[in-house]
Order: sequence, then structure tokens, then C-alpha cells
Amino acid sequence: MNLIRAEVERLSARRFVQLMIVLLMLAFGVTAATTLAGSHQPTAVELAAAQRQATANIRGMELEHARCLARERGEPFRDDPGLYLPSDCSELDPALQDRLPVAADYLTGVFTFTRQAEPLLYFLVAYLVLFGFLVGASYIGADLNSGGVVNLLLWRPRRLTVLGTKLGTLLGTVLTVSVLASLAYLVTFWVIAQIAGYPGPTNAAFWAELGAIWGRGLTLVLLAAAIGFAIATMGRHTAAALGAVAAYLVVWELGGRIVLQILEVARPDQLMLASYVGAWLAGEVRFWDSTACRTVTSGYCDGSYTLTWQPALVVLLLLTAGLAASAFALFRRRDLL
Repeated sequence: MNLIRAEVERLSARRFVQLMIVLLMLAFGVTAATTLAGSHQPTAVELAAAQRQATANIRGMELEHARCLARERGEPFRDDPGLYLPSDCSELDPALQDRLPVAADYLTGVFTFTRQAEPLLYFLVAYLVLFGFLVGASYIGADLNSGGVVNLLLWRPRRLTVLGTKLGTLLGTVLTVSVLASLAYLVTFWVIAQIAGYPGPTNAAFWAELGAIWGRGLTLVLLAAAIGFAIATMGRHTAAALGAVAAYLVVWELGGRIVLQILEVARPDQLMLASYVGAWLAGEVRFWDSTACRTVTSGYCDGSYTLTWQPALVVLLLLTAGLAASAFALFRRRDLL
């Protein structure tokens, strides 16, 4: 318990951690102030006009679906060359759509919580992922480079216990900061929507989806912190983690992607870590494979494919576990002097 308390105090006293929290608060304040300045509470006239437009669009979707069904039944209908009708009419069925138009979609100059909560949450998660990675890398990297770990081992001469405590303290601290920051963030924008915007139609499905994104985002933050910690442990320096990520992005995510496109490799996005990060955070992402339709000479060809959160989570967990296991194995045998 004394070791955990000491590590919490050491981590919270680090100037870099304090700087990152200050930058988080600054970005939070700027975003909230900009949103508040650019929004207004809609009048009854604006809401009525937006509702009429939403109703008209829903009616248009119903007519388009009815026209498609009429074509399937062989009934005559007026041909419109500019109107696309899919072979499967269920694609146009309003009852099967993920989301129907609502009045909030047609309000201009109004901050609508239900429309903008997800993008705002993604923005916060992106910052917290960066926060977790940099804090994780600097926390262990600085101690290894300055000899702080050696001094700690003189007090508690158990390498794996010390390193595991540091990792656990890091993850607990990052999780606490992330939960508090995200809750304050969402509550603030909910209040802005109440006093200077429009909350929108919130229901159980909306909150469930937002909660799922929040949970996946927190998981990604913890994984990023663990990865930064592991790479810095293996490289014995904070710069090792930063250099490794920079090298991966330049060599593989950019250079490798170009090479795969030149070689016309099928489904190259499946070989990129960024694809799995996006699939995990969004729940599902769709990509286009340009090589899938090379042999199709006529008719419609759908070259798209989907990555879901399940395989994305497996990839991210395996990567994190592999790096962490390697870091612990090297730390156990390495000469720290």
C-alpha cells in the first residue's frame, strides 16, 4: 500500500502530467466558449419550420420506398432517370433505417446536443488517448533515464512488483482523470444545450449509443497508456516510445499503404492498425477494396467490406499484451545501471 501511495504521489507531482491536465482544461474551455458563442435557443417558429422539413423528408422516403415496391410488383410507374432505386427495396424502407430525420437536423446556428455529442466525445477521446500515451511513456521513461527506478528498487527490491505497481498506478490515474474529464465535458455541453441551444430528442437508444462510445473510448485510452508505458520501458526512455510511434506512422501507415496500393493488395486497410482503432471506437467502419471488382465486367459490384469492434478489440488487446509482456520480461533481466 505504501508503494502504491508513493507512486500516486510521484505521478501526480510530475510537471508534465500537470501540464497535460492544464492543456485539457484549456481545450475544454475554448470548445465550450466557442459553442456557447455560436449558438442560440431556437424559437417556436424555427422549431415548427424544422419539424415540417423533417416530416416532408420522411414522407419522401416513404414515397420512394413505395415506388420501389411497385416496381417489384410490376406495376406501372412514372420513370425518373435521376432517381436511383436499389434492387433490394428494404434499403429504402424507413422502418429499417438506423435513424429518421428529426427537427434537430434542420436547425441552423443552434447547438443540438443529440447531433453534436458524439463528435465532441470523439474529440475528447482523441485528446485523452494522446494524454494516456504521453503520460505513460514519460512516467516510466523519465524514471528509468534518471535512475529513479534504481533508487526505488533499493527500497523495494522486487522488479516485477515495482513495475506492475507503476503500471497499475498509471492506469488507475489515467482512468480517473478520463472519467472525471468526460463526465464534466458532457454535462457542460448538456447545460449549454439547455440554456443556449436545443437538447434534441434524447431517448434510451441515444444514451446507450453514447455510453457505448464512451466505454470504448475509455478502454482505448487505457490501452494507449499501457502501450506508451511498455515501449518506453523497453527503450528505457520517453523518446523511444515517441520515436517508435512516429516510425510506425511514417513507414507503415503512410509508406506501407502506398506500396500496398501500387501492388494492388486486396483489402490493405485490414493490415493497418489505424483501421482497427477506428473500428473499435466507432463500433464498425466500412472500407472500399478497389481490387474486388477487377474481374467484374458488367453489372453492379460492391467492393466494400466492414471491420467491426470484435476483431478490432482482439487485435488491440493482443498488441498491448504482447508489448507489456515483452517490457516485463526485459525489465526483469536488464541491467538498470
